Amino acid sequence: MLTGMSPRLSGRAWAFHGIADATFIPETAFAIIREDEGLCCILPAQAAPDDAPRFAKITLQVNSDLEGVGLTAAVATSLATSGMACNVVAGLRHDHLFVPWDRREDALALLQKLSNDAQR
Repeated sequence: MLTGMSPRLSGRAWAFHGIADATFIPETAFAIIREDEGLCCILPAQAAPDDAPRFAKITLQVNSDLEGVGLTAAVATSLATSGMACNVVAGLRHDHLFVPWDRREDALALLQKLSNDAQR
């Protein structure tokens, strides 16, 4: 899976934001996570409070298998080695990585290098 990652960087900034009212889930939410403490939505940054940390979303274009082993670990290790936080949201077809907005280009370069190195 590493060789076919083809990471794609979204052009918009994203933010994680708690939602107090479960009946109001913004249409713009990328994901909704139900935790014991309440709802968390991943929203376009402009829909979140100004002080919310901004993240870039990088989608791995490989059709990842939810039962696959090693992709998340390899990606997280590569980014962690460079001191970069990474929040992974696995969808049915793709993995989506949320990295600090100001390090988005660094993250994309690291992921492309990881994919290229796996091809050798």
